[in-house]
Amino acid sequence: MMNRGVEDQAMSLRAMERPPVVRLRSPREGRPHVIAVTSGKGGVGKTQVAANIGVGLATLGRHVLLLDADLGLASLDLALGVHPERTLLSVLTSECRVSDIVVPGPAGVDLVPACPGRYDVANLDAAQRARLWDLVEEAAIGYDALVIDTGAGIGSNAVGFASYADDVVLVTSPDPSSLRDAYAMAKVLHRRGGVDEVSVLANEVSTERQGAEIFGRMNQVVRRFLTLELGYLGAIPRDDAVREAVALGQPFTLRKPDSRAAVAMGHIVRRLNVIGSTKQVHT
Repeated sequence: MMNRGVEDQAMSLRAMERPPVVRLRSPREGRPHVIAVTSGKGGVGKTQVAANIGVGLATLGRHVLLLDADLGLASLDLALGVHPERTLLSVLTSECRVSDIVVPGPAGVDLVPACPGRYDVANLDAAQRARLWDLVEEAAIGYDALVIDTGAGIGSNAVGFASYADDVVLVTSPDPSSLRDAYAMAKVLHRRGGVDEVSVLANEVSTERQGAEIFGRMNQVVRRFLTLELGYLGAIPRDDAVREAVALGQPFTLRKPDSRAAVAMGHIVRRLNVIGSTKQVHT
């Protein structure tokens, strides 16, 4: 039943396929390792994952910049508990530079905040998005890691920003519609964004086994229909500590570092840290 739903989604997406966009790679010295956190649908904890990956890397000694690329429905500032005075809207209107709007956050991370409730910003064209990325990349020189919280779904901004990353983390949950939409996102990232590797993170699972089963089901369909390489980053259990931290505007890894969710996130962050270090050595 799951495979049939995913196949139906795949068929509906074929009409949207166009030649893939070119994935950008900057030759600038000091370019950080770029991690994009994305999802096929909202409500799966994508922004919380992005915030806690950033905080986790910072606690490991990395100099981390977080980019809220969910440009029209920004909430990364809420997840970090910060209050920006200016946002990317000021950058897009040429009022200031990206470095002028950076806000310090918990554990030493820095945030480039976006502007919620702006339709025009949520729907940038390719040229505007590329120009904004160039400005962000310039501001990110000197950082060890740039973590991007993309929008949810297969919109052009979400796919475009994810395609700039060295590593793409695709967040899904046990909900069947989430898994279906995660496959749709993987397909569009591959077909339109030129992304060849995606790492799946299963969020809000009941057991570790359930997380592995989610990945196994998705990987089976991906191997059948795509040439995309799918990896399994790990799972984060359903945990009341996460809901409490969200309500207080704090990363759950800082508020309840001994919670089941925080411990699982710690394992995931260490894997990403090793991946980033390895790729930096070999580039």
